[in-house]
Amino acid sequence: MFFVVVYVLYLSLRDFRWQNNLLLLASYYFYAAWDPRFLILLLSSTVLDYVCALQIDRHRDARVRRGFLIASVVGNLSLLGFFKYFNFFLTSLDTLLGPLGVTVRGLHLDIVLPVGISFYTFQEMSYTIDVYRGEIRAVRSFRDFALFVAFFPHMVAGPIMRASKLLTQFMAPRTISRDGIVSGGWLILWGLWKKIVIADNMATIADTVFAASASVTWLTAYLGVVAFAFQIYADFSAYSDIARGVSRLLGIELMQNFDLPYFAASPSDFWRRWHISLSTWLRDYLYIPLGGNRGGRLATSRNLMLTMLLGGVWHGAAWNYVWWGGYHGLLLVGQRMGGDALAVEAVRTRWRKAMAVALMFQLTLFGWLLFRCTRQVAVGGRTQDDSLRQILEMLSSFRNGWGVDSTSLHVLGVIAAFALPLLIVQWLQFRTGNPFVILTLPRFVRAAAVALLLFSWLMWGIQSGDAFIYFQF
Repeated sequence: MFFVVVYVLYLSLRDFRWQNNLLLLASYYFYAAWDPRFLILLLSSTVLDYVCALQIDRHRDARVRRGFLIASVVGNLSLLGFFKYFNFFLTSLDTLLGPLGVTVRGLHLDIVLPVGISFYTFQEMSYTIDVYRGEIRAVRSFRDFALFVAFFPHMVAGPIMRASKLLTQFMAPRTISRDGIVSGGWLILWGLWKKIVIADNMATIADTVFAASASVTWLTAYLGVVAFAFQIYADFSAYSDIARGVSRLLGIELMQNFDLPYFAASPSDFWRRWHISLSTWLRDYLYIPLGGNRGGRLATSRNLMLTMLLGGVWHGAAWNYVWWGGYHGLLLVGQRMGGDALAVEAVRTRWRKAMAVALMFQLTLFGWLLFRCTRQVAVGGRTQDDSLRQILEMLSSFRNGWGVDSTSLHVLGVIAAFALPLLIVQWLQFRTGNPFVILTLPRFVRAAAVALLLFSWLMWGIQSGDAFIYFQF
């Protein structure tokens, strides 16, 4: 309903500058609807990077330019570090000092994590760094820059856009085409269906299995991880689809954030397909500046591990995210050390490629096990991370039996029933290389596809499902 009102007003305005005014006000209202107090944080971050970028662009003295860049980066990371990681480091320090009889629990703060802070912080940092590198000029209009930061379709869960791709679209008139409306509408419908029908139904299975990690059988534990794999993909890609669809209706193009990641045939291929806006950000602003693959295998391995560890920490202030990032770093290092034996380019036959895809999916599942185990327990009046024990319980679930029974087979049937429609569409997208392949089919097929989505939405969709997973990051 919010977007309908904004869209009607947007279409009534002919001048793109007035459209920008409307979008900025709508974006601030959208963010304030969660908690108006954090508009101050958003505005502070916006002003910081707007001023620093202008000063970097204005001065030619290298030290002055570097100083303003450092001010921007330190300012952004300080805000992110305080709100997202302060209590995590405090809890870790308390655990470390506990055997010595020292406690720092008194310093714990009741901090609310601002929604979307990881996304808009990285987006702003890429802007000031690009200005410093001379790849773009600093924008003079504060309104346009503020809109670039706060644009409501994507600000809370991405994709993380570059100024050269998004900010420039706010600085010129936009055209809303018929194709943009059709494809945008399809993305919104497809995204809502993936969230309400696939992700939220898979969540009921995954939540049940992980909650009973100490008592589940091996097959049940495995199916719980499979359910979570489909849940997190359908959930996160759904938000990206909806954000892209809403933006297309406004005449604005956002980047594709997912490209069939479970069809990846190697670790590097997976990261070319999963959360593309983050993986390319880490590549361009961390991996390459660290030296990339220019310093030999040992240096390359170090750079890969540091990059992926930061990618894990970006997702959340918990050790399981660190392990998840480190695990994917090891996969990338292993691929590099093995001479890219699993790389897509090296897979020459269809059978070998299918085997590589199947293997990579199993490797990805283990990563999702690390990612999903987030259990916290109360010990001595304080909350303690128990994710490692939960991981070990899931891995040792065979002690409870292999679980090939009617219950696990029923769970398998439920997963297959919900995943099959998704896999059929994705297989068509994979074979054609066209993410909008459904829109190229005959009209009656398209109408049938839309009808099936709406019918399954009404019949099996969970209307009161959870919030999007990546809202917490």
